[in-house]
Amino acid sequence: MEEGAQSTQAEPGTRYDVFHTDCPARDVVDHVTSRWGVWVLISLRGKDLRFYELRDGIQGISEKMLAQTLRALVQDGLLRREVEPTTPPHVTYGLTEFGRYVAEPLTELFDRVTERLPGRGSAGKA
Repeated sequence: MEEGAQSTQAEPGTRYDVFHTDCPARDVVDHVTSRWGVWVLISLRGKDLRFYELRDGIQGISEKMLAQTLRALVQDGLLRREVEPTTPPHVTYGLTEFGRYVAEPLTELFDRVTERLPGRGSAGKA
């Protein structure tokens, strides 16, 4: 079973006014760039993961914050949520096509930072 909102696009030639507080794109950007949204998207870049795998992989996130973040990203159409009707249910999360599109530059940013970050003990050296 799949849940989640469908991503919608603006009419060709029109753009969202992201500086307006009622802009739907603004909410999506807020969710993507939230403290945990970036880490969820980067974590799912390679494969689908279950809730506990995300929780264990993203150190420092509480179950409550992970659940809230996942719910928002599913609602935005960035993630898909698949539930297998077992006892207990197996819930798997993965990137949608829209989610992959949005996560790609985040992954590139993450890779650039980790490639160029000075090693420990060499802070300030280029």
